[in-house]
Amino acid sequence: MPGSVLKAGARKLIFENLPRLLYISLAYVVLATVISWLSFRLPGNINMQDINSRLASGELPGPGIIYTNFRPIGVFLALLLFMLQPVLEVGFISFCIKTNRKKSTEFKDLFNGFLFFGKVISIFLITTLFIFLWSMLLIIPGIVASYRYRLAYYILLDDPGKGALQCISESKLLMNGMKLELLVIDLSFLGWYVLDFAIFVLIPLSFTIPVISIWLSPYVGLTRAAFYEHRVANIAV
Repeated sequence: MPGSVLKAGARKLIFENLPRLLYISLAYVVLATVISWLSFRLPGNINMQDINSRLASGELPGPGIIYTNFRPIGVFLALLLFMLQPVLEVGFISFCIKTNRKKSTEFKDLFNGFLFFGKVISIFLITTLFIFLWSMLLIIPGIVASYRYRLAYYILLDDPGKGALQCISESKLLMNGMKLELLVIDLSFLGWYVLDFAIFVLIPLSFTIPVISIWLSPYVGLTRAAFYEHRVANIAV
């Protein structure tokens, strides 16, 4: 199915589910941004404000200032926050799948990832390791690997009884011969991402919400959910 058809269906669903969909998307974007913001500003972790100010003045930060007042507790808390990101992502995927299937959705769907916390983290760690190892060969194998495992979370949500490795294996099956197609779909959103980043950077505040993401997150999420449904149906046939 052409990506343009999947994207058209996603836009239709967005307008059919206004304004609630954008409210939930706003909550997701705010939570994701806060987690990212906090993870770089914990005491004893990377001092991003110092690094950003030096970069703005044209100075390249050296190794000596990358970690300021380094403390293990700061790094530990940052890792915990880092782990929350895939869990929150799975919650939003759950919301997008339910919306795509025209099922009723609730705000609490954003936290569905916590229902399978251990398996979500396992999938995240295993796929991150695999992608890293493939990337050590060349950047292209790393990108291919990232798309190979892209549907693992979707499979877990459809059948929570499956283990992490089984979800990863089934994702490889679903993505067989389709990695380039999903890459093309993702690249079609590139202009939106550039606009979102530009607005985020240009607003002169120490903490801002990427406002375009409030529209972009469900747009991308629903498109990918439709892609998943298409692959499952195609494999079933």
